[in-house]
Amino acid sequence: MPNVPAASALPRRDQIRREAARLFAARGFLGVGVDEIGKAVGISGPGLYRHFAGKDAMLADLLIGISERLLEEGRRRAGGGDGPAAALDALISGHVDFALNDRDLITLHDRELLNLKEEDRRTVRRLQRGYVELWVDIVRQAHPSLAAPAAEPTARAAVHAVFGLINSTPHSLGPNPAHGERTGLQRDGMAALLHTLAHGAFAAAAVSAATGVSPATGVAAADGSGVTGPESGSA
Repeated sequence: MPNVPAASALPRRDQIRREAARLFAARGFLGVGVDEIGKAVGISGPGLYRHFAGKDAMLADLLIGISERLLEEGRRRAGGGDGPAAALDALISGHVDFALNDRDLITLHDRELLNLKEEDRRTVRRLQRGYVELWVDIVRQAHPSLAAPAAEPTARAAVHAVFGLINSTPHSLGPNPAHGERTGLQRDGMAALLHTLAHGAFAAAAVSAATGVSPATGVAAADGSGVTGPESGSA
């Protein structure tokens, strides 16, 4: 995308958010100056300070904002009232939409979370934990074999695995010539694939918990429970 302001119906603050996310994702938070963001939206660098206190505030606004949106939308989808299976399907669809529509924000989250101030980073982590717990609860309701206390670590690990799968789309969806990407699956094809794979991952976790056997290897867990250890990271 050329670094030239274009006509936009977005409010100025939202224009700044969009261009800051694009530039931070392309070149890194530390590699982008306030003047560049201002140029991208057609105002002077100092003019940005009427909307944000600085780059740190922009990054916090982006990462806290998307974490709040995910949790709020997740709660809305989970409370749809059509049962846990429908709620899980809606959660998957919502996260897939996020991954395909907000690729720059996924990149920022993966790479720039440590550049947040400590207080902002704690806020993002708190919101993320709420989002993870929402998913774990719905997954365990939708797959009864994961509802037992001993199966909770398997359900949790499956949720994190599905997040990793879906969030990988910035590295696999194409084409995005501005980022030098090769042609890949287009949006609808990628959305359908991610949706199917996510459901498959949860179904495999449920089979593992129910039988004590890994669907991939056919090997029983050492304790016969099929329950994996706690996840190694967070969403």
